[in-house]
Amino acid sequence: MTELNEHTPAANVPRLLAPLREGRPLGLLSEAGCPAIADPGAALVEAAHAAGFRVVPLIGPSAITLALMASGLEGQRFAFCGYLPREARERARRIKELEQRSRREQETEIFIETPYRNDALLGALLDTCAPATRLCVAADLTLATESVRTQSVADWRRSRATLGKRPAVFLLLART
Repeated sequence: MTELNEHTPAANVPRLLAPLREGRPLGLLSEAGCPAIADPGAALVEAAHAAGFRVVPLIGPSAITLALMASGLEGQRFAFCGYLPREARERARRIKELEQRSRREQETEIFIETPYRNDALLGALLDTCAPATRLCVAADLTLATESVRTQSVADWRRSRATLGKRPAVFLLLART
């Protein structure tokens, strides 16, 4: 077993294909979610394709799709936007862009954050988005402490909840 994470140098990724080159099977697991979706596993999958190996995806839980399923937001048109900028001004600008896109396309915008920045992101969403925009925060999916809460930004502002350091997915859908 070998670890692949965001700190793995790109030059080391092809070496992880050694079992395949030796005629042995190779699997990619993710500690939280689906491999290669919001996960550094994409680099290994890309290397496998480049080396001509067959890649077979297997079904497993994905916090991103589970959150969308539980949100009650638009499931026909959605976009996974990854991580938003860390810097407050850039993050607010990006939130405004995503909210406008959501309103224009009637598309659910999905993004994630590292757990220690959850509360800052939630605060930025509540400070930036229009009161009628629908916001879902899905935290600790598939755990006993799971919570999925979807309501208007105005309702979120009244409660000013905190998430703490829990794995979470954020989804927004702007009203026209």
